[in-house]
Amino acid sequence: MDNIQQIDRVALALGPITIYWYGIIIASGIVLGWLLATRESKKLGLPKDIFSDLLFWAIPISIISARIYYVLFKWEYYFQNPSKMFAIWEGGIAIHGALIGGVITSVIYAKKKGVSFWKLADIAAPSIILGQAIGRWGNFINQEAHGGEVVRSFLEDLNLPEFIINQMYIDGIYYHPTFLYESVWDIAGFIFLVILRRFNPRRGELFLSYVIWYSIGRFFVEGLRTDSLMLTDSLRIAQLLSLILIGIAIILIWYRRKYGYSTLRYSDKKK
Repeated sequence: MDNIQQIDRVALALGPITIYWYGIIIASGIVLGWLLATRESKKLGLPKDIFSDLLFWAIPISIISARIYYVLFKWEYYFQNPSKMFAIWEGGIAIHGALIGGVITSVIYAKKKGVSFWKLADIAAPSIILGQAIGRWGNFINQEAHGGEVVRSFLEDLNLPEFIINQMYIDGIYYHPTFLYESVWDIAGFIFLVILRRFNPRRGELFLSYVIWYSIGRFFVEGLRTDSLMLTDSLRIAQLLSLILIGIAIILIWYRRKYGYSTLRYSDKKK
């Protein structure tokens, strides 16, 4: 097993400057998502730079909120090691924290710009889930966010390419490629949302469909992971939050339809 070739986390090292594949992959997901959202916003009559302005605020705030989320649920450790709270380069950001920060930023931004938050959220939904699908490959390079122990034959039976199997060999043990499970689920979700968009759904329901789709997949994938944030010894925070988000999204769809808050459609030009 010593001759297994694995991918180096470092993409490029130029003297004191080190560029990691993780950062390149995350940045690629953000850029691609931005391009898609910008293209769609132009079609719907929004200013061409609206998502550029939004991301200027949303990206740093989402990173900060993702870190705060992680630290809060690891408070016992960080209380004992306060200097580690800001050591984001050592890992420890949570996607749910990033989404919370991004949504709050978008709500405030939409209000200041006089644009419907739901319209922005609908446009962004396919971009978000595509970015998540791409971003999981950063976890793959870092050999993190994996599942429990498996044997090599299990991975071979999945007909995975050799480079994935080799990268799932960590400290002498093969692990579930949960990054891949979630990435495939997210790609399927992206396709689903793009198709749903063609049917001109009620405003807000494309984004809420994203919340439901992503949360279903995350619930099941999280159950396989070994690095989950835990609320109790047996209760995973991400699974509980996924169930809560599914419930909230369904209730919002029902409530907004019942009380006439979703009369506008996705492609309506009105802000």
